[in-house]
Amino acid sequence: MLVGVPKEIKTHEYRVGLTPASVADLAHHGHQVLVESGAGDGIGAADVQYLDAGAQIVPDAETVFARADIVVKVKEPQAAERKRLRPGQTLFTYLHLAPDPDQTNDLLASGATCIAYETVTAPGGGLPLLAPMSEVAGRMSIQAAAWALEKSSGGQGILLGGAVGVEPARVLILGGGIVGANAAEMALGLGASVTVVDRSVPVLRSLQARFGARLTTAFSNRGTVARLLREADAVIIGVLIPGAAAPKLVTAQDVRAMKPGSVIVDVAIDQGGGAETSRATTHADPTYIVDDVVHYAVANMPGAVARTSTYALNNVVLPFVIELANRGPEAALRADPHLGNGLNIYRGRLTNPEVGASLGVQAVTPDVALA
Repeated sequence: MLVGVPKEIKTHEYRVGLTPASVADLAHHGHQVLVESGAGDGIGAADVQYLDAGAQIVPDAETVFARADIVVKVKEPQAAERKRLRPGQTLFTYLHLAPDPDQTNDLLASGATCIAYETVTAPGGGLPLLAPMSEVAGRMSIQAAAWALEKSSGGQGILLGGAVGVEPARVLILGGGIVGANAAEMALGLGASVTVVDRSVPVLRSLQARFGARLTTAFSNRGTVARLLREADAVIIGVLIPGAAAPKLVTAQDVRAMKPGSVIVDVAIDQGGGAETSRATTHADPTYIVDDVVHYAVANMPGAVARTSTYALNNVVLPFVIELANRGPEAALRADPHLGNGLNIYRGRLTNPEVGASLGVQAVTPDVALA
């Protein structure tokens, strides 16, 4: 099987689909890998390292897309990349289709098989290909909040951990999953006053057991969230409904009631954002202000720590890439229902009902499509 790795072209995206070590594993299994020249520069992996691992270096993305049977990326294909996809080709990457009808329509028209990292499941539950990036984004969210709270960034001029005789910042985390737990760990480590809100009592109980009395937990209801938003200095939104658009937990009215100079870091922006006032930004221009509240909504937060993120992602992605290459995509999708859950588009059909519900498009389940 011929596997292709193009260079990422999303703004300030420095990750790469496969590391040289992953290429070596694929070569060991008898597969050929095409890597666009410079694709690994953002993680410090030069072309020569890919060559030593057994890859063939090609000069441009056009060559990768024209020749590869399976294209492995990190971020959703940009408009120019979507035009290069063809029937019978397989794309394996993050897609986040629910808030993106243009991408969805282009992928449906391409005839390609499109498998989304973020909807692949695990036998014990959870989303194994999303988890490492959620960990990274959760940790980065506190770094972003600390920076955005600085006066020069538009914030109140508050230090997360406070100072002797000065109380720390109040950090509110909406969602106690992987993003929320990692954000809480970082915020507590910096000395902030932290509250996590979730609708699952077992999740809250687990977080309380993990962090003890340093952490405040609250059950999520409309009144509690509205009150805590008014009191917060920094809000981290880390809610997730697999495949679907993120629920709008923070309304425009809530934002108007927040403290001037407070901060929202919307980690859910890949799925449309958890605040009504959120819109996707980039690392080149990460923030904007609505009603005196600083919004940080970078849609590829882990791209800024590309080396850490790429290696963490490859740890979990590589076994699935090998499975797709060894068996062939269709056979692999049929044989592994958890990989099959990652199928979002197949031969011009939408195969994720949650995405379909979010976009108002008829969808079938992956097993129906593959049958």
